[in-house]
Amino acid sequence: MPQPFKAAVVQAACDPYDSLASAHKAAALITKAAAAGAKLIVFPEAFLGGYPKGASFGTPVGMRKPQGREDYRRYHEAAIDLAGPEVGVLEEATAATGAFVVIGVIERDGGTVYCTALFFDGERGLITKHRKLMPTGAERLIWGFGDGSTMPVIETPLGRIGAVICWENYMPMMRMAMYDQGVTLYCAPTADDRDGWAATMQHVALEGRCFVLSACQHITRAAYPAHYDCALGDDPDLVLLRGGSMIVSPLGGVLAGPDYGGETILYADIDPDEVVRGKYDFDVAGHYARPDVFSLSVNVAPQRAVRREGAE
Repeated sequence: MPQPFKAAVVQAACDPYDSLASAHKAAALITKAAAAGAKLIVFPEAFLGGYPKGASFGTPVGMRKPQGREDYRRYHEAAIDLAGPEVGVLEEATAATGAFVVIGVIERDGGTVYCTALFFDGERGLITKHRKLMPTGAERLIWGFGDGSTMPVIETPLGRIGAVICWENYMPMMRMAMYDQGVTLYCAPTADDRDGWAATMQHVALEGRCFVLSACQHITRAAYPAHYDCALGDDPDLVLLRGGSMIVSPLGGVLAGPDYGGETILYADIDPDEVVRGKYDFDVAGHYARPDVFSLSVNVAPQRAVRREGAE
């Protein structure tokens, strides 16, 4: 059985248009959190590549403005390739510390970008990813859709680790797919800094009888360049994302956070035995399920626009 350990959620601002700089900042924060004893470290959504809060990408209904196309070009340029130097920087940090890291990135794949969570293991480097299945609202204009092939739950010495990004956490069937895989360390990188998010994280913990680790950026308008088209305003001191990062126990107890005060790292001691204690009276994918009444089908096959058949 996994032994008790310390976990951390990082609440910090990235450099939205310099992913390599953000990777180096993340590496420094990994080193800092690991030095404080953290074995699992969770970063916010879009920490590399940036969350475009307040941007419209020049797209009123029925038209696309030229400036919006240029805004997308810049955003695409700031995204990362998984074979790029940013991943190497994070692999070095996890190798040096032995930490397991979950971090939100904007992943570039051809002409499309995806909101993705990457999983790094200290011994193996980048081991897998989760692409956000359902971008929310206007996010659908700029982000591609993930599919069921990237919904992993990973067996580790710390427990079974998975990631669900931002409002995916409001998708009951996605949560059930994670619970069915036995997730015990449920990571929730997010850009939702509203008051109600804390209640959602407590609900997920209670529902899944798992530890929930949610990380959100604390970032101001000053972090974005002057050309950034922000509907919320251009005051450098304007807070675009106010944090609210937190860690919750399997019975819904808040172990750390939510914190809205600025950049910080929140820590909590994780006792894996609490997961089983919680499931004594509620195991949503086990003894509390009713498969004779309800069932869920999950398509885990990659979905490709072009399928090539026959010999080359």
